[in-house]
Amino acid sequence: MKKVAIQGITGSFHDDAAQRYFANEEIEIIECRTFRKVCQLVDQDVVDIAVMAIENAIAGSLLENYGLMRDFHLKIIGEIYLHIQMNLMALPGVKKEDIQEIHSHPIALKQCAEFIDGTFGEISLDDNFDTAGSARNIVKNKLTNVASIGNERSAKIYGLEILDKGIETNKKNYTRFLILSKHNDVNKNANKASISLEVGHFHGSLARVLNIFAENEINLTKIQSVPIIGKPDEYSFHIDIEWEDTNKYEHAIHKVLKNTTSLTIHGEYIRGERKIYDA
Repeated sequence: MKKVAIQGITGSFHDDAAQRYFANEEIEIIECRTFRKVCQLVDQDVVDIAVMAIENAIAGSLLENYGLMRDFHLKIIGEIYLHIQMNLMALPGVKKEDIQEIHSHPIALKQCAEFIDGTFGEISLDDNFDTAGSARNIVKNKLTNVASIGNERSAKIYGLEILDKGIETNKKNYTRFLILSKHNDVNKNANKASISLEVGHFHGSLARVLNIFAENEINLTKIQSVPIIGKPDEYSFHIDIEWEDTNKYEHAIHKVLKNTTSLTIHGEYIRGERKIYDA
């Protein structure tokens, strides 16, 4: 049985992503409190795979996770986009007027800011490391004046009642999750890659690299600058690219290598479907 590490607990969005990606396989979920712990377990061969969020349509990129992926030299072997629908949940019988606090992951709270402000105004918000953990904590401590925000699955698992569905601001909200391994997974059908590179300090250095991709009909789906620790004013550029012709991709990478001071291929894999998944 494949062991899969996630940040969070059973019922979390990371758990949803893992269950969906490995829908045709039997897996054992290993719960972790932090993303760093997730990466450590892969690095130490305690688990086979990690599922880690890398960006959200509202909250943006998780820069810390780019750093962890680099520091632990993890390889991307796949990705999945998960439709994120948020729900307001509380113990059975609790009404909205009873609620004095809302607990959830800080990103989830941010994603539902308009609903919270419009419904509750000035209410106490408590950050938790996990959406499902907030739901479980309410049940464990019988908190009758607290609501949590999370997915429908966690409400079912922990026995909470959904007071409001779909409270996220952006109804087309999604999170992209990376499937990570300690080792490369050679896939002849790969049509997407995640790379990071550094370029020299002269005008047009980055543009020259980007033009190489354009000349070879390589589509850039994301470019993210990440500060290099210990090197003020220097950045690493994380780029996601997609292609139809593998030969053109290989030619572009060979040429890019000659025009960068550093190039790392974090993984070549099959791009995730861009449709909105139901959580």
